[in-house]
Amino acid sequence: MAKLYDTIEPQLVDFIQRQQMFFVAMAAAHGRVNVSPKGLDTFCVLDANRVAWLNGAGSGNETAAHTALDPRITLMFCVFEGRPWILRLYGQARVVQPASGT
Repeated sequence: MAKLYDTIEPQLVDFIQRQQMFFVAMAAAHGRVNVSPKGLDTFCVLDANRVAWLNGAGSGNETAAHTALDPRITLMFCVFEGRPWILRLYGQARVVQPASGT
């Protein structure tokens, strides 16, 4: 049974921190849906409503391109062994460049 949360609660932060991989999905109004696996221990929960991760080169460019067109984003975390658990975070993306300071 699905459960909806208004914030990223502590038990969800714990679940997120245990995952070695997550997926980013975005779609512009026209064209392809982009789904990218991410990892490398770069994901961080900033607060109860904000997260960040370091986006590497490659498919990260597709994520940034979609963000410029439509910032809607879904992040998905899931377990691959044991009891099934899928967590999706829905939100608005923003690209932050290292030199931008924003």
